[in-house]
Amino acid sequence: MKEFDLAIIGGGPAGYVAAVRASQLKMSVAIIEKRATLGGTCLNVGCIPSKALLDSSEHYESAHKRFAEHGIQAAEIKMDVAQMMKRKDKIVAEVCAGVDFLMKKNKVERFLGFGSLVSASEVKISNPSTGSGQAPADKSEQTIKAKKIIIATGSVPIELPTVPVDGKAIITSDHAIALTKVPKHMVVIGAGVIGLELGSVWRRLGSKVTVVEALPRLFGTADRQGSNLAQRILEQQGIEFLFEHKVEKAEAKGKGAVVTVKAPTGESKAIEADVVLCAIGRKPYLEGLGLDKVGVKLTERGRIDVDFHNWQTSVPGVYAIGDCINGPMLAHKAMEEGVAVVEVMAGQAGHVNYDVIPGVVYTHPEVAWVGLGEEELKEKGIEYNVGRSFFKPNGRAKAMMEGDGQLKILADKKTDRILGAFCVGAQAAQLIAELTLAMEFGASSEDVARTCHAHPTLSEIVKDAAESAGGWAIHQ
Repeated sequence: MKEFDLAIIGGGPAGYVAAVRASQLKMSVAIIEKRATLGGTCLNVGCIPSKALLDSSEHYESAHKRFAEHGIQAAEIKMDVAQMMKRKDKIVAEVCAGVDFLMKKNKVERFLGFGSLVSASEVKISNPSTGSGQAPADKSEQTIKAKKIIIATGSVPIELPTVPVDGKAIITSDHAIALTKVPKHMVVIGAGVIGLELGSVWRRLGSKVTVVEALPRLFGTADRQGSNLAQRILEQQGIEFLFEHKVEKAEAKGKGAVVTVKAPTGESKAIEADVVLCAIGRKPYLEGLGLDKVGVKLTERGRIDVDFHNWQTSVPGVYAIGDCINGPMLAHKAMEEGVAVVEVMAGQAGHVNYDVIPGVVYTHPEVAWVGLGEEELKEKGIEYNVGRSFFKPNGRAKAMMEGDGQLKILADKKTDRILGAFCVGAQAAQLIAELTLAMEFGASSEDVARTCHAHPTLSEIVKDAAESAGGWAIHQ
């Protein structure tokens, strides 16, 4: 039986980052993954393929709507969906191969199979074709020993009993990144990140997109004013939103599907669509891991319960990180935990600042935020100043034809320390990074305002908002 310092079940962002960091800290490491490729949901069927499709669809829409103003004459523009998917698959293959390279470089031993707990120091690896940890027909399984074990098994799409997924007319995000043609009408159930991003892809390529959402607005606890702005822009682009509508059922019918929804008035109506995308969220993937056998406790919400000082479960020596524990289901959050948990194991001061984890929606324009929004600050009774800046007057934004959007900074009224930020606009994901770093270091809005930003850049929008928070905005 092979023995290791650390065994990691799951080869996604949480697992593979933990494996690399553990190797750097001189641990012998095994990583167990049931997929043929490493990278988990994010690299294989989530973050990376969706961004590839978003990029392709954005180029296509630009060719139709923006090229002429730039003086570029492009006739008979057509979309080759098969080529778009081929490019997406190539990108996925390259990034997954990159993770495999990292494992070899850092001497992490890879095991292909389904990992399940035998004890707090043993992991059984079954043939991946069994899917649930049960022994395969050829009995091709083995058990390894480890001083410590990390569970990093990620998450899977939530499916509704009344919305039976068939992979054709009724689909999840796994299928939405691999459609072979542009649907005439796509109904998206759920106005979260996944639904909006994939809905945007197919809307740009010509689909009518209707988003059905049970909540009254976008992005849950994120800043209300910013989410309202994002909604208006997406509606102007052609996405239809049905807020406070409950999905009663969806049924495959003919070559498409019919979704029955209940309006706030109580009235039910049927919506016909070519494709129905169920994107109501994700849940931890814990099936067949043997958690109950060794005594690993779960939270009330069905995630693995951990001590967030060291990410250890109720069983000493068994740890959990990423989507299978509490917190936002984000790859970058999982990666931070992957580094921190093994540093704590090695006696170092591993740390994750959960108050400063950015959120991003990669629509166009992008939506990004970090820290607390205005509603949350009011609920906590914290007095704050608001600094706003707009994309429209920014010289670089004008040159890019990216005038839609604004950036907001919220700073403590007494100390001027930045408490939160929200951005809707081009490259919002990049702009929010500066404010995330500022918050990590406890910076004030004046610190950001007095930092020299290159001109002309979109980053000047950050500087303008910081000046505005101090009451001395130059360009407004």
